[in-house]
Parts: sequence; C-alpha cells; structure tokens
Amino acid sequence: MSELVIEQFPCRQDNYGVLIHDPQTGVTGSIDAPEEAPIVEALESRGWSLNHILVTHHHTDHVEANAALKQRYGANIIGPAAEAKKIPGIDETVSEGDRFHFGGFEVQVIETPGHTLGHICYYIPGASVLFAADTLFALGCGRVFEGTPEQMHTSLQKLAALPDDTTVYCGHEYTMSNAAFAVTIEPGNKALERRAEEIARLRDAHRPTLPTTIGLERATNPFLRTGETAIRDLLAMGEASDAEVFAEIRRRKDSF
Repeated sequence: MSELVIEQFPCRQDNYGVLIHDPQTGVTGSIDAPEEAPIVEALESRGWSLNHILVTHHHTDHVEANAALKQRYGANIIGPAAEAKKIPGIDETVSEGDRFHFGGFEVQVIETPGHTLGHICYYIPGASVLFAADTLFALGCGRVFEGTPEQMHTSLQKLAALPDDTTVYCGHEYTMSNAAFAVTIEPGNKALERRAEEIARLRDAHRPTLPTTIGLERATNPFLRTGETAIRDLLAMGEASDAEVFAEIRRRKDSF
C-alpha cells in the first residue's frame, strides 16, 4: 500500500483545510470545505483534482465551499446522515461504524455528537490518522453547541481509545488559548508545561501546532484526563463522575 499524502493549510481566520491523496490511485479528498480559494490553490500546487469532500458537520465554516468545489471538480460529497439536510450538495451519507474506500485505504466513520448532534470523525487505520474536526482539538475540545456535556465526553472517550500513535488533524488553530487554559486545570503536569512552551515557540514562528497525536492529547489535554486525581482535587470534585468533571472543565473553558 502506498503512503497517504496529507496537505494541511490555513483557511478563513483560524480554520485548517486538509487534503488527502492516495498516490497509487490518484484519488484526492478534502476534509470539509471551509474556503474555496485556499483549497483550489493547494490542489493546483500539487497538480491534483478533487474527487471527494468528506464533511464532518454542518457548520458554515466547514461546508461553505461545498457547492463551488463540486461545480469546479465534480467532487462527490460524503457527510453525516444525521445532518444530511443541512449539508449543501451532499451525495452520500454515512453513520457510526460505516466503512468506505478512499483509493486503497479504508475509512472508518466515528459518530461524535456534542459540538453538533450529528458530528462525525473520519479514521483511516491504514495511515494511523484521525480527522477530528471540531470534536477534539490540541489541548481542547469543541464547544458543546447542540449536544450535552455527557455526549461530548463519551465522544472524546471514543477518540481517546484509538492507538496513541494516531496522528490527529483538527479543524482550528486554537492551541495557544487552549494551552493557557489547560495549565490552570492541571498546573503540576510537567508534560503539559513543556508542551505549552513548545506551542508558544511554534506560534511565535508563525508555524502550525497541528497535527497532534492521541498519545500526546491523553498526556496533556484536560478534557481527556477527567479521571486524574490532581484535576479532581483542584476542582474539588473527588467523588464526581468523569462526565461531571468534564462538564465543569468545559464550563470553565467557556468563560475563560
């Protein structure tokens, strides 16, 4: 099997566009479609055409370029069945546990409700890569707009159960603010301190902080560490459920 080629680039104000390409078959896909011009530029710079758009959820900053890219390239749009009516130009719907082929790779669909009720992530085990969009961020997670904190916690636990070496691409460059918050929740975490310093260096150099890995997030992301005694003690929630601890961390982040 050939190696999956992944191209990440900035879109809009703080979104990331991501293209995936299977060199063996020539198939190219876009993870969401936040903005037409940067996606077209990235395709043209590589000499690729666009075959598929893999949509994670219905928010405008993830689907705005669907129609334009479909018209330009004839791209096939795949998206969550639960949000099909809200996704422009959708051709195929997928749900939890569905698998489909992208060139020579199998893509697995993971439903992660919380940010939106129908949010999905795309996992490609053959390339050890997860496209998490607005469910999991580096050192953070998406706001809970449509679902419940319990749903979001469950969704994050699904992703945290993937192998530690899974590379994770996220929808936004939020890592600096996430790091500033994370150290207030687990100030004694040395791995988190080191990571926050590295993130500051990257952003000072105008470099992306993404992708991340599941292992790195498990070690430093407070939203995946709700069982840690140090976090529970700081929050005075020693006897609370993991979902309750998650809800309190999310509440604090919302007003940080």
